[in-house]
Amino acid sequence: MPAPAKFPHNPVRTALRKRQLTLGGWIQVGHPVVAEIFAHAGFDWVALDGEHTDIALAESANLFRGLHGRGPAPFVRVRENDTLAIRQVLDLGALGVIVPLVHTAADATRAVRAAKFPPQGERGFAFFRANNYGADFAAYAQNANEQIAVVVMIESRQAVENIEEILAVEGVDGVFIGPYDLSGSYGLAGQLDHPTVVRAQKKVVAACAAAGRSAGLHLVGPTPENIAETIKRGFTFIALGMDTVFLRESAKAVLAAAMKA
Repeated sequence: MPAPAKFPHNPVRTALRKRQLTLGGWIQVGHPVVAEIFAHAGFDWVALDGEHTDIALAESANLFRGLHGRGPAPFVRVRENDTLAIRQVLDLGALGVIVPLVHTAADATRAVRAAKFPPQGERGFAFFRANNYGADFAAYAQNANEQIAVVVMIESRQAVENIEEILAVEGVDGVFIGPYDLSGSYGLAGQLDHPTVVRAQKKVVAACAAAGRSAGLHLVGPTPENIAETIKRGFTFIALGMDTVFLRESAKAVLAAAMKA
């Protein structure tokens, strides 16, 4: 007889709601080998970037297959705050979504409703990869709302001004600052250490602490020093670099070493 259906537990959602530290990888190259390598490295979660890359739905499914059973929770930064965009990656097997373009509580509500089955939301029931094409339909439908994480992106001045209202939306498990877009919204594109940008980030972290939710940040160029500083500042959902940056920097380092030799 087949084993009883079990919905995969998502420890990252639990960590988000307890403000516990998790470290994630970031994928821009749509090949499952990258997912396998990241999974073996030991990340707590791995996010596929569906907003700023050409990773399509079929490639996302293959990346999830590369992660399957290897430990990290699969997340996707979806291309937009859209019901179908969120629904499709969850159907493929994502256990969390990182949703861009959330500026208000109404935006956050739309993201949560897209990710949750009724009565909490409007996600559609169907047979799909995440419920083993219907074989585990009941178990998935019963547990998905409790296991799937919703992280909304704070990447604009408007979002910072509305942060308390955004965090008050039931179903928002954490926020994720887009540092470059955030700096740009203040007319300071790329000036991540500018006092205005730093103050905005501090406001978001303080609001998350008050609401009991995690604040996230992407360290595109992680170092031991800035990782330690980011944790000290109160961020607990941290993306470390990305595959494209690792490839570029490793290639440059090897060539530099060869030229010296």
